[in-house]
Amino acid sequence: QVRLVESGGGLVQAGGSLRLSCTASGKSANVAHVAWYRQAPGKQREFVARMYGGGNSEYIDSVKGRFSISRDFVKKTVYLQMSSLKPEDTAVYYCSSFNGGAQYWGQGIQVTVSS
Repeated sequence: QVRLVESGGGLVQAGGSLRLSCTASGKSANVAHVAWYRQAPGKQREFVARMYGGGNSEYIDSVKGRFSISRDFVKKTVYLQMSSLKPEDTAVYYCSSFNGGAQYWGQGIQVTVSS
């Protein structure tokens, strides 16, 4: 079993920055293959960013050049650095890890960007 706990969310003005963190715990926890998703009010959860085991990353078009995913294997923590935030980035952000054929989710953290 893998447990994921997000932190770092909050309220920020448009144009500002936030860094989300997600720490994994549990016997088989690792941050080799991890991703961030988000869900805005009234919308479906959408993919935001992913980092693969080899280090390659990919992003949804709307955040390219503004968001950056990274990880720390020792701390078992994945980060999402968000810059130039826009009101449309407002959502609950979820981290996810892929371990042993299963996908695990954090509880989500609110990010609110005011205009």
